[in-house]
Order: sequence, then C-alpha cells, then structure tokens
Amino acid sequence: MLEVGAGTGRDSLRMFERGARACILDYSEESLRLVRSRLATDKISCLLADALDAPLPDNAFDIVFHQGLLEHFPTPYPLLRENHRVLKTGGLLVVDVPQTFHFYTLMKHALMLLGIWFGGWERQFTINSLARLLKNTGFEPVHIYADWSRPGIVYKILRMILQKLRIALPMYPRYFGSLTKKLYVLQKRLRRKRLFMYTALSIGIIARKK
Repeated sequence: MLEVGAGTGRDSLRMFERGARACILDYSEESLRLVRSRLATDKISCLLADALDAPLPDNAFDIVFHQGLLEHFPTPYPLLRENHRVLKTGGLLVVDVPQTFHFYTLMKHALMLLGIWFGGWERQFTINSLARLLKNTGFEPVHIYADWSRPGIVYKILRMILQKLRIALPMYPRYFGSLTKKLYVLQKRLRRKRLFMYTALSIGIIARKK
C-alpha cells in the first residue's frame, strides 16, 4: 500500500501492524522526519517526492490511500491520475476529504477570508461530487463512508485557542468517559445511513481501478 501525504504516518503504521507492506510518500522533509521518529521498524519505506510526479513504477500498489490531502489541490485531477497510474488494475484507492455541509466548512471559509486559516487553501466535497471525480479518472466507487470528528470540532478549536495562551489540554478529553463512548457507538450506527453522512465532518470513498 502507498500512503500519500502521510503527516505522522500513523495510518501506515497501523496498516503495517496488520500485515501490509507500506510505503509513505510526502513532499515535506519535516513530515518524514516525524514519521521516522515514530517507526520502530525499517520495513516501512519513506519517500520524499511530489505526489503529482512520483518516482514510482506503473501498476505497483494494491492500495493507495490519502486523508485530508485532495482538498488542498485547486485541480484534483492530476493527483487522482497519478494515483491511478501507480495502482494495479483492480487495486483500491481510498480518498478521505472534508464534507461540504458542516459547520467546519463555514468556519474554514470565514477564516480563509480573514487570512488566518491554519490549513491554507482548502475545498470540500459531497459524496456525489467526489464520486464523479473518481469516475472521471478511471475508478469505480465500491464503498462510501463518513465519520465525525473525534474529539468534537468545538473541543479541538478550544484546545487550539488555549494553546496560544500556553494552556495545554489533552488531545482527547478524559472526562465524560461513558457518555463519550455512548456517543461514539451511536455515531458508528448512524454512519451507515446515507442521510447522516451530511452531518459528518469527513466523507470518503473506496474506489477500484478499472
């Protein structure tokens, strides 16, 4: 499998632990440094490269995965075409992106207008618009999914504000444990319903290379 734009490499590490032969591609030296600092194995390859022109052979991978990456490209087709090139026929592409109908989207665009959004320029997608993009680049969607932010977006915003004031909150809140668990169980049930995908922070599609 190939993870593109891996950040800390957390997902590739989890896949490796489940038996995958993983490769991580990122254009950021700092990101790959963080990845290597987390790895307790040299069996995960780390490649410093441009995701739009990867020095990788055609038809090389069974799975290509990226999360929180496609939305940063004003024109998404070059990235998806490169994903298609390196995948084997019948291989799977997993794309995870922000969902259009969410408070996060409104907040993001307001902060982008003010020039203070931490993530740079971003777009967003619906399940239908993302599916059309994938079909137009030679993929056939086989599964759709959605997920909410964990912890919630309000807690994340509060945590970032307090960090500016040098007040540290944990990455995940340690209070309301049983209530939080019940909420997560409910979310897991609702995420299978297409209607509730329109309330989720992120959506994703698993698509097969034709």
